[in-house]
Amino acid sequence: QVQLVESGGGLVEAGGSLRLSCAASGSIFNINAMGWYRQAPGKQRELVATITRGGGTNYADSVKGRFTISRDIAKNTVYLQMNSLKPEDTAVYYCNADVRTIVLGTISARNDYWGQGTQVTVSS
Repeated sequence: QVQLVESGGGLVEAGGSLRLSCAASGSIFNINAMGWYRQAPGKQRELVATITRGGGTNYADSVKGRFTISRDIAKNTVYLQMNSLKPEDTAVYYCNADVRTIVLGTISARNDYWGQGTQVTVSS
């Protein structure tokens, strides 16, 4: 019912920048919070940043001051601007959205949806 498609990952040298995008589509009524999570090899998935519908943000301590999350509500899209990248930022980055869907006039309860992930590799 809802698809999240990420883009913008890639290979960058330490100190460089990347911008991730995630567009949600489908039977969307509204989206509450959106966010980015990451999972490095051999590690658990961890929160990177989240943003509420009202624009409130939350960041992992490891990315504060370097990463900026933003969203375009009209486009159902969330972005992650990543600056001053470090090798330890290497991971698969996943988009997440807290979504109410509407199907045949019926609005659903809130559900979590995930994107397929995009690889970010930072070389030293």
